[in-house]
Amino acid sequence: MQKAIIGKKVGMAQIFDKDGKVIPVTVIEAGPCPVVQKKTVEKEGYSAVQLGFEDVAERKLSKGELGHIKKAGVAPKRELREFKLNDADKFEVGDIIRADMFAEGDYVDITGISKGHGYAGVVKRWGQAVQCHTHGVGPVHRSPGSMGANTDPSRVMPGKRLAGHMGVEQVTVQNLVVVKVDADLNLIAVCGAVPGPKGGIVCIKSTTKVHRVKNAVKTVSTNPQKASARR
Repeated sequence: MQKAIIGKKVGMAQIFDKDGKVIPVTVIEAGPCPVVQKKTVEKEGYSAVQLGFEDVAERKLSKGELGHIKKAGVAPKRELREFKLNDADKFEVGDIIRADMFAEGDYVDITGISKGHGYAGVVKRWGQAVQCHTHGVGPVHRSPGSMGANTDPSRVMPGKRLAGHMGVEQVTVQNLVVVKVDADLNLIAVCGAVPGPKGGIVCIKSTTKVHRVKNAVKTVSTNPQKASARR
């Protein structure tokens, strides 16, 4: 069953497992998220649910947004997100999705907006190497370097990594493990870092890729010739 919920990044912390090892986790305030709209194959051509998150004053929403929310019979929400789920038919408008939808050990994909770093050069933005700090290089140690050909084509080719605005982009981190779920406080702790600043809105969804086992079993050939060659 696919799962999805909207949350807010609280910050990072540490959790100790039963063996005493430290697990760095990101704490997320997930839900409660009411189902604002349900889309079906018969009407829209695909199956999905639209969830709302975080109450907001009516004056901060447009008339269209207020009408859309009131039609569902829920309180005004600041965030609306749509999730395509293969079992979206089991949800109904007005249902509340909480953090306990996820359980410890689940693998999730988390999407958020990365932190903004303003105008950045190629060294910080793309990780380009710094030029040598020796006599003769001049005041261009952190410059992008050659721009390409001169007369032909007489322009900078598209795709060249240059300085510019860094961050504030949608980033998805895949295969994060849910370490702990607190249903009373609507908190979910996942192992690792999550994109975005504290207080940023994130979307949590069941992972779309099969998790790779880190400690894979190494297969040993039974061929004696190959075994002797390895020795």
